[in-house]
Amino acid sequence: MTAVRERAPEDGVRRGRRRRPGRRAVLAAAAAVAVAGGAAAVALHSGGGSGKGRATGLPPNTTQVARQTLKDEQTEDGQLGYGQAYTATSRLAGTLTKVPESGDVIRRGQELYEVDGDPVVLMYGSKPAYRPLRIGTEGPDVERFEKNLKALGYSGFTVDKEYTADTAEAVEKWQDDLGLDETGTVELGRVVFAPEPVRIDALQANAGDPTGPGRKVLTYTGTDKAVTVELDTTDQRMARKGAGVEVTLPDGTAVSGRIDEVSTVVQPGQGQDDDATTKVEVTVWLRSAKARKAAAKYALAAVDVTFTAGSRKDVLTVPVTALVALSEGGFGVEVVKGSASSYVPVKTGLFADGRVEVSGAGVAEGTAVGVPK
Repeated sequence: MTAVRERAPEDGVRRGRRRRPGRRAVLAAAAAVAVAGGAAAVALHSGGGSGKGRATGLPPNTTQVARQTLKDEQTEDGQLGYGQAYTATSRLAGTLTKVPESGDVIRRGQELYEVDGDPVVLMYGSKPAYRPLRIGTEGPDVERFEKNLKALGYSGFTVDKEYTADTAEAVEKWQDDLGLDETGTVELGRVVFAPEPVRIDALQANAGDPTGPGRKVLTYTGTDKAVTVELDTTDQRMARKGAGVEVTLPDGTAVSGRIDEVSTVVQPGQGQDDDATTKVEVTVWLRSAKARKAAAKYALAAVDVTFTAGSRKDVLTVPVTALVALSEGGFGVEVVKGSASSYVPVKTGLFADGRVEVSGAGVAEGTAVGVPK
């Protein structure tokens, strides 16, 4: 990577033309620095010298050091939808007597589907039901159910981890309103928990089909719009959970989104001779009021997603091709003044869009530096 400078003979006679520091090698080095983080600093020079060296001849072309905002951005194709789909599995034996339609939105306390004429109800919670709830039952699942019961307007009980006679009395009122037998016990399978309102994605069974524990009934998603993007593993730096992105909708409207999930997905080969490929799958949620409104008219659509891995305001930059590898180590640029030029060490910062942030005593805005043809 380091170019070799020939030392002049002691008699002062030049026996051959000095080799200029190699730009081809520096491009590989710069690319490695950019992939490693884009803002890494490199050592300037070794020894006690000034770090400057006079060049032989002028470069084939020059450009000026510019002051600008530098962004490490990348735009990728994305798919607008509703994010990951989840499966609702029956815990009740019987016959499906009613199922929703694809696209329906179900909220807390509403019927998700029917078994033997009785509703299975949606409640809000991050964990599924796993046992019946009756007087004497204690645990976080009791509290989760009681919070929903209170949110639906039922009262006369304390929201805590204990299922009391007061809770049972409120449950009987809830059962009466749903047309269920007033047992005061919440049977397993009568309630399906989801973190928020759900949108029916697809049906796995139809009205009239038999059902039972473990039988899939339907799949559902959240109601917020989400964009899914697949990145190459070499671009993983672009996707940081919690980072903001810009999403451009089919009509050209640009809205903001936030990365919610970043996961690695292995895609099997299409044939026996095809190797599996690894991709980075990124989920971006559109939860702002502006984004929701703009995306509301699209169910599924192709969109553009612009990721920003790094940004530097008001910095000096040069084309990456202007960098040279100094023999004493580190990077430099060839500064041109009139009919002479010299190599000046620089500290590199962010690499983006074919340019690199530079700083050092020998460079300023407008400084002419050498570049290849």
